[in-house]
Amino acid sequence: MRAVQRPEILDYVTYNEQRAQIRSAALAAKRLRRVVVADCLTFLFENHETIRYQIHEMMRVEQIVRERDIIHEIETYNELLGHGGELGVTVLIGIDDPNERDVKLSRWQALPQHLYLVGEDGTRIRPTWDPRQVSERRLSSVQYLKFAVAGVAPLACGVDMPGEISGETALTPEQREALRADLAESE
Repeated sequence: MRAVQRPEILDYVTYNEQRAQIRSAALAAKRLRRVVVADCLTFLFENHETIRYQIHEMMRVEQIVRERDIIHEIETYNELLGHGGELGVTVLIGIDDPNERDVKLSRWQALPQHLYLVGEDGTRIRPTWDPRQVSERRLSSVQYLKFAVAGVAPLACGVDMPGEISGETALTPEQREALRADLAESE
């Protein structure tokens, strides 16, 4: 996936002036790359546009102006992109009730190893992830994963955590086409 470069990032004042247009394009890109599984897991396949938007939003919210801080944000968010035939996916765990969320995030520490994509041949492709996102006490409600899909758009996203959470959602043809384009860009 093509990484976001410094010249593509606006200062937060200019971004704020152009935010409506940039946000509209980013949300359209996210809609094509968002898949909900088991009612509470949202898989968001990251690409250049979604990452550029996140960098801009972070700079706007934090009012980042120092060049070294801008570069840090770019480098940090670019790490979420897939490279060489892999897909970078942000998984958001959405449980509204704070008590239920706390209990499940404590019980679901093994969740990342139970997430998968379904390849064209029906195999389940498991992710790699940053172990710092799981503490001894609980799982972070946002997980950053990489799936080695060998350059082929998956058919579905799923979870298979026995006794806890399971489900699988097929990607639409439009979603698969968007991911094909993203993967072609990463070659």
